[in-house]
Amino acid sequence: MYNKTLRAQKELVLCEDGTNTLFSKEFDEPYHSTKDGALHESLEKHVKPSFSLKSHKDKLTILDICFGLGYNTFATLYYIKKHHIKTKVHILSPEFDEGLVRSLDTFDFPPEFDSIKHMIKAVSKDLTYEDEQFKIEILLGDARQSIPQIEEKIDIVYQDAFSPTHNPLLWTYEWFRDVRAICKDDAILTTYSTAAAIRLGLYENGFYIFVHRAEMMRYSTVASLIILEDLEYIDMELKKVRNPVARSMRDRDYLKDMHC
Repeated sequence: MYNKTLRAQKELVLCEDGTNTLFSKEFDEPYHSTKDGALHESLEKHVKPSFSLKSHKDKLTILDICFGLGYNTFATLYYIKKHHIKTKVHILSPEFDEGLVRSLDTFDFPPEFDSIKHMIKAVSKDLTYEDEQFKIEILLGDARQSIPQIEEKIDIVYQDAFSPTHNPLLWTYEWFRDVRAICKDDAILTTYSTAAAIRLGLYENGFYIFVHRAEMMRYSTVASLIILEDLEYIDMELKKVRNPVARSMRDRDYLKDMHC
């Protein structure tokens, strides 16, 4: 059970894969797709495509936007341990809801996370965790302010904020410009969004756009600063010709502060 003090703003929701997520009344949507499932979505849309491309590296720095219930971060740890991957991983994750993070030691996570319960408890208590292979840091506060302050260059970005409709300032051209500025030259970004406006925002910041398909999962997007040979490439210039009214989202169009 999650912390009772959160019930006024959030409701526990059972996903179709049997895992639990929360519904945010503030953002009027769940933290995860209830159809795809919290754990299944994290693994299939973020962790697996990322590690299929980057697991050969000795060290990876991952930017997990936003932390929320921590599924993307914890699924990464679970996947690495399950497959005996030796890569050292540093995960940085912005999050404005400190109370939510503090409650995670009592959240009903799936049994797949049993082997990392000590990590979950440490993150919940201290907002950080570190051992010989893993380092996790929660960056409390406004992501638009914390991201430009990150000094370590990023290999992988999990772009998993609340939807562009409900949290637009984490999907604009300017947002992706700030993310791009802290990325390595061969970085990749994974996201559930397939919207033209989001893909254009990434493309206008130098990312190539690809389709990611997974079994029992709606297709999603992988963006990369280098061409990827094994994924379905989307010609964004052709998309612009075919849809000349399509535009990336811009900060100036969204005045309400709705950051993660």
